[in-house]
Amino acid sequence: MNDAAFGWIGINLAGLLAACVLLQGCSGDNARSASVERSNRVPVVAVPVISKSVPVNIRAVGNVEAYSTITVKAQAGGELTRVSFKEGDYVKKGDLLFQIDPRPYVAAVNQAEANLARDTAQLSQAEANLARDIAQEKYAKDQAERYSGLFGQGIVSKGQYDQFDSDAVARAEAVRADRAAIESARASIDASKAALERARLDLSYCTIRSPIDGRTGNVMVKQGNLVEAGTVNLVMINEVQPIYVSFTAPENQLPAIKKYMAMGQLAVEAAPPDDEASREKGELTFVDNAVDLTTGTIKLKGTFSNPGLQLWPGQFVNVVLTLTRRTNAVVIPSTAIQNGPDGEFVFVVRPDSTVEPRTVTVGMVEGQESVIDKGLKPGERVVTEGQLRLTAGSRVEVKQ
Repeated sequence: MNDAAFGWIGINLAGLLAACVLLQGCSGDNARSASVERSNRVPVVAVPVISKSVPVNIRAVGNVEAYSTITVKAQAGGELTRVSFKEGDYVKKGDLLFQIDPRPYVAAVNQAEANLARDTAQLSQAEANLARDIAQEKYAKDQAERYSGLFGQGIVSKGQYDQFDSDAVARAEAVRADRAAIESARASIDASKAALERARLDLSYCTIRSPIDGRTGNVMVKQGNLVEAGTVNLVMINEVQPIYVSFTAPENQLPAIKKYMAMGQLAVEAAPPDDEASREKGELTFVDNAVDLTTGTIKLKGTFSNPGLQLWPGQFVNVVLTLTRRTNAVVIPSTAIQNGPDGEFVFVVRPDSTVEPRTVTVGMVEGQESVIDKGLKPGERVVTEGQLRLTAGSRVEVKQ
């Protein structure tokens, strides 16, 4: 190869090397520019706006109340000979609670039965006397009528006639007295029956049974003590299955509550503040007949079956009353909502990875989600974390 050829090859190699150096320089500038551009982006967390069915709830703090509370008192006086349960036991209706010494009341029943038997015998005697005197009255009347005829014929004297006539009148009065004695005996029997029923009732009061299913409290009077009728509380029983939860709602919610109650039963949930997972389900069963003027609230009650005894009288619980469900609601996490001089707004991530502050109208808040009445559409993305570094038009890098 000649010298000219070698010179041409050298020139081309030099040009190629220069082009490579130029290309490397351009590529490095682009990489540095992309790196700078990425470093200027604000890292954020964004989620899509969704549409779903959302319950319309009223939240409140409520108080658990026993479905019914019974204070057990003695209706008969005497020695308390037996306590048939332990404090705090769950008792059924009809279970034996206390026993009072029945011996004085058994004696009273026996006496009342004897009085009734005596009065019954007196009635029988009065009825027998009546039958005898009726027969004697009939005979005396017949004699008086016969002697009246004889006196008219002049066969007997007037004295003889008057004697038989007076005897007939006396027999008639005896019959009247017998009838009165019978009525008196019947009245005595009624009184004796009433006394016997009273004695038996007093005897039944010696056995005290539970009037309801419920949980017993502290026993006020111990076995062996004397009790007087109607003076001392023996024990208190709370019916806890079912059970009430009472709570209040603002008076401006009353029209909605009445409206949805007219459509059907409203569901109520209650849970202890430290155990939100253990929610008991019930139904709204009571709306008070007046608004409390001092607080501007209306009292409500829910009834719960309370199968697991999670709810206890006197306990404070968090209550959720569900009025209805709102379908196709636009929902975002509540953390996306910011407060500005013009009201509430969110940062919307646009397709070019820039953000736009947009004013929104929040309809309701349910848990950690907010329902947006105006300002957003399903499918758009809103920033939920990292808003402090954002302004209108800021470029963002969405993190998972």
